[in-house]
Parts: sequence; structure tokens; C-alpha cells
Amino acid sequence: MQDQRRVVIDYVSPSINCGAYYIKRIVNEIVNVRAFILADGHDVLGASVLIKHENEKKWTETRMSLDFNDEWQAAFTVKKQGFYTYKVEAWVDYALNWRHGIIRKIDDGQYVISELLEGVEYIKQMLKKVTSEEDKTYLKHLQTIFQNEDNYGEAINEATSDKLYEIFFNNPIKFLENTSKDYQVYVDRKKARFSTWYEFFPRSASEQEGVHGTFKDCERLLPKIKNMGFDVVYLPPIHPIGEVNRKGKNNTTEAKDGDVGSTWGVGSKHGDHKAIHPQLGNLDDFKALIQKAKEQDLEIAMDYALQAAPDHPWVKAHPKWFKWRPDGTVQYAENPPKKYQDILPIYWESEDYKALWEECLDVLLHWIDCGIEIFRVDNPHTKPFYFWNWIITKVKKKHPNVIFLAEAFTAPKVMQQLAKQGYTQSYTYFTWRNTKHELIEYVEELTKTELKEYMQPNFWPNTPDINPFPLQGTGDSKHIQRYVLAATLSSSIGIYGPVFEYMLSDSLLGKEEYLNSEKFQIAHYDWNIQNKLTTVIAKINYIRHHNEALQQTNNIKFCYVENDNLIAFYKWNDAKTNHVFVVISLDDHNSQQGSVQMPLHELGVHAGHNLEMHDLITDNRYNWHNEWNFVELHPSLPFHIFNINK
Repeated sequence: MQDQRRVVIDYVSPSINCGAYYIKRIVNEIVNVRAFILADGHDVLGASVLIKHENEKKWTETRMSLDFNDEWQAAFTVKKQGFYTYKVEAWVDYALNWRHGIIRKIDDGQYVISELLEGVEYIKQMLKKVTSEEDKTYLKHLQTIFQNEDNYGEAINEATSDKLYEIFFNNPIKFLENTSKDYQVYVDRKKARFSTWYEFFPRSASEQEGVHGTFKDCERLLPKIKNMGFDVVYLPPIHPIGEVNRKGKNNTTEAKDGDVGSTWGVGSKHGDHKAIHPQLGNLDDFKALIQKAKEQDLEIAMDYALQAAPDHPWVKAHPKWFKWRPDGTVQYAENPPKKYQDILPIYWESEDYKALWEECLDVLLHWIDCGIEIFRVDNPHTKPFYFWNWIITKVKKKHPNVIFLAEAFTAPKVMQQLAKQGYTQSYTYFTWRNTKHELIEYVEELTKTELKEYMQPNFWPNTPDINPFPLQGTGDSKHIQRYVLAATLSSSIGIYGPVFEYMLSDSLLGKEEYLNSEKFQIAHYDWNIQNKLTTVIAKINYIRHHNEALQQTNNIKFCYVENDNLIAFYKWNDAKTNHVFVVISLDDHNSQQGSVQMPLHELGVHAGHNLEMHDLITDNRYNWHNEWNFVELHPSLPFHIFNINK
């Protein structure tokens, strides 16, 4: 037989795949819970969200309020890292239902002495629940006057009073309550949501041309990176590079003497994924770099590339981890039309997969023990999804600060699945979104759909693999435009430098690839160069670090502007104490102007209200009184970032 529950709880959100996966937040963020809650008839309902951290034994209750059309809502703040469980509880609130009914009858002029006697039964139950002596005295008094017709006037006044309502509301009698299934939210540290990455190749860090860089050379560059406002220093693989089938310059299949090969061709006679390329230094040198970075509030991020060069020690020690062909060879990795002759893909369907998985975990734990808490994972979409769920869960259980960035420029649902399986952040399609329509459509997909609950985007204008067509052969205006778009639309961003800030964009003909790619050779840079782009990047990053509205991605509203070459949007923090308004020109050759519509409703003001617009780049201040305001942007400085003072 069915039980006697009357209240239906439906469509609880946020939830991913009906609770199969957890949603994500960072410490001190808000979870806004909604649910459809309804029952037969017209009885008054009550509902709550119950919340419990994984280290707590008792549930915390937050009451829900009816919004409209049987949709209820409540919000709670997650205070610490780890998993929270939340669920919705709902019930018919018979005490409040009695009060609602008696008010309607009193308003209709009916004599309600019988109803008052019914109310006595609810008061008796309240007396068992309230703890305040004042409330107990008050309820005992009501019990007396509700049963005495001589006190009828006072009784109906108290029956309809706000005080009795508050007691009933705060001490609900949950008879035949219903409860939803459990849902989870994983709470991470702030850098999971807000991070500013700078990627460079350590082997190109030397001051001397033609000399292989070292970790000591990298230490020299940390102040420059810090001064530009970055907080994560991402290093491509630092492991020994395979010598068999090593790639030559510009991805040629035959290496010449002195060619250093691709850093992603991991493993050689010098060691495996736990080893360091001998020309970079030793483990103590690497630990010293990690410590030097921490002293400057920088974190070192490592590349986690689960693949092997043909002479990787795993090939001989664990042959079952690779798929051998009848002729005794292993098919090299391919992603047509790209070919990776210097890399052997791992055979994830191996019968020895348990040992393989444990070794992959041991690699992560090795570097975590050295002080690494951020990993950029190479091509995660070419490994099993459930492997990632297993290994990320294992790592986060013991090391909750660890962050995983998925380098997966692949099909949308594949990227989404990686996020569901546990990845903290994800590369995105921002690199190929250039027009106003493309940018708005993509950002709204990330921030206005279910994706906002579990997929944290990381916007990169360029990477060593991607030299986008719009950046090829362009000057500082286009580079500034792309950086400010990334830095204000997304709270996590990254660039591959110094190629980006030095605007080194020579490409292979007709391809989005760098000519003389640093992936296959050592480059030499004058790291002391300061230019307009380094100055603007530093200023933008400073603004990001001092405005909470830019430290999250999801609170964004695009604003109408009468020019398709101008894009405008408003961002705010959860507490609505920081308001930022951004206007960016998408034209790097000509001046653009137009009228932009201010989001007055979202700001909570009316036309005519004075808004002080503080330009955080130029420090100029303007007073805007109208809903529509004129803006003009020049290629020399193609954007405004305003702080709005109401």
C-alpha cells in the first residue's frame, strides 16, 4: 500500500542528472534551491531545505518561501570546503491551515467558538515544542481564553495575531512530512572559481640564447609574472623527453642533432612521469621554485599528460599498458589530421588496468607531496570518464585543495561530462568566439543553463597549440580586446606567454599554429621588455583582484547597445555590494560609438537617479542620469571597465 504522504516534491534544483552528479561552489558562495511543492486541496504548506556538511552529524534547516505557481525557494551559504548534502522537506502545516481558515471565517462575520476549541489542540502541541518561557506563558493564556466564550473578543484577536503566526511558523508540526532524495554540492577553495594563469616553457627561460633554461631561470621570472597580476604559473611537462621518434622543429618527423623534442613526449632513459628533465634541474630545484612562487602568492601548476614516448620506462616494465599490433609495434597517437609519432597512447582497456590506474594516481600524489595543488590535464577526453571520476575523487578526498583543469577542446557533451566527473575547470570555445552574437550566445549558455552549476570555464585567448586567426599579424588593440574579453567575461583566464603579450603571432600558412612552435624547440626572449600590452594586462588583473564582481562568471547581464561592434555587460557580486559595467569595442581598426542601455532594474534604481561611473583604467569619473548613455571607444584603448557607485 502507498503511504499517507500528501505533499509532492518535484523538480528540485539545482541538481545534475536528478542528483547523479554534484553541483559545485566555492567557500562562502550561495546555493539557491527551488522546488515544485504541491498537495491536493487548498491546505497551507510548509517547506524547508535541510543542509549538512560531510563532517557534521546534525542537519541545519532553512525555511523555504512560496514564490509563484507552487514554486518554492530558499538559499543557503556554504561555509567550508568539502561535500554538503541538501534535501527538501515539505508538509501540510495544519496549525497554520487552522489559522488561515479561522481568519477567513472571522472576516466573513461568522461565529467561530468551535474553531477556537479546535485551535486549543494545536496550542497543546505547541506547548511541547516551544522552549521560551514567554511563549509558554502566552500559549497557556490562549488555551484559557479560547475555551471561554466570555473572552471571545480577545480570543479572535489573538487567533489572528502575528505573534501566534510566528510561533506556529517557527515550530511546525510536521505530520506526514515528505522528503526529497539527497543532493550534493562540492565546495572548493576560491581559486577553483577565480584564477589568472600564465603559461611559459621553462626551457625557454634562459637569459642566454641557445641555452636550455632551468628552474633557477624560472625563479628569476616570477616577479615579472607577479607584477603582471597573475596568480597561477603553469608549466608544460617538465619530465624527461623521449628520444625515440623525437619530433624536430615545426613538428617535423625527423629530429636533427640538438633538437629538444616535444615536452609532451614524456619519458626516456632518464625517467618517467615522476622524474624531471635533467637539464631543468633536480627535484630540490623544483621544490625551491614551488616555494619561491608561494612566497610571492603564486602557485605552480603542472601538466598531467597520461601518454608515453616509445622509450618511456613503462613500455618495458608494463607492456600490458599498451596495445601491441601483430608486428610487435604500438600504433602512435593520432588526432586526424594531426599525428604524434613521438607518443604511444595508453591502452585503457588493458587487463592490467588496476595497476595502471594506481600508478597514475601515484604520479599525482608524488607531485602533490612536492607541493603542487593545481594540474592542467592534457587531452583528458581521450581517457575513460570513469577513470577520471575515480582518480579525482581519490585525490580530493585526501587533498581537497587540488584543482584540475581539463584541456579538452572537443565536443560539448564530452567537455560537460568531464566536468560532471569531477574536473574543477575546463578550457572552452572562447578562443573561437569573436563576434558579438557568438560571444553573447556562448557566455549565456555557460551562465544561464545547467552548465553554471558544475562547469567552471577558463578563457584562454591563445595556447601553444592554438594561434587563433584573429590574433595572427595583429597589433596591441586586438590583443587588448581579446584579453579584456576573457578577463571580464570569465573569472578564470589564462594566456600563453610571453608570446601573447609580445604579440608573436607568426603562423604556419593557413593554420592556427605557431611558426617555429615552442612546443618543438627552445625559444629565446628578452623577458625585460615592457610594452603597452604588459601594462594594460597588469591593470586589468589588478582590477580583477579588487572587484568581486569579476571574481565569478555567472552573475552577468548583457546590455543593449546600438552598435554590433560594441558589447556591453553588467556584473555583480552575490552580496550586491560591487557593481561593474564593461563596454568593449570589437573593432581593432576604427573608433566605434553608440548608446548603451543601463540595467536600471537590476541596479534597483530609476531613470534620473545619479550613477557615478568610475573608469577603473583611466580613473576618470562620470555622472550618468539617464537609462541610455553615449559611449565612444578608440582602438588605442578599446574598452571601459566602470565601477558603478549608486
